[in-house]
Amino acid sequence: MAAAKIKKGDTVVVLSGKDKGKTGEVTRSLPKDGKVVVSGINIATRHKKPSQVDPQGGLERTEAPLHVSKVALADPKTGKATRVRFETRDGKKVRVAVKSGEVING
Repeated sequence: MAAAKIKKGDTVVVLSGKDKGKTGEVTRSLPKDGKVVVSGINIATRHKKPSQVDPQGGLERTEAPLHVSKVALADPKTGKATRVRFETRDGKKVRVAVKSGEVING
């Protein structure tokens, strides 16, 4: 299995869809589905009927998963979208931002 280019805790930029251009932090990574959940991005609204547990009911807003191809890692230097490359530095495999050459922590 290939190493993950986008991991939990990374700051990403949305490339397409209704939230295009927004940035957020990856809160969950779903590698089997090839999706990520980004905080404050791709908000899905569900209408909940009142029940015993929730007598009020109403609208429930949650973050829905986004396909990993719709997001790109934010460059640590500029904050703009960048691709990710893997390099070996000091005997360790590290993620490197293609645009700036900065090592991505994590």
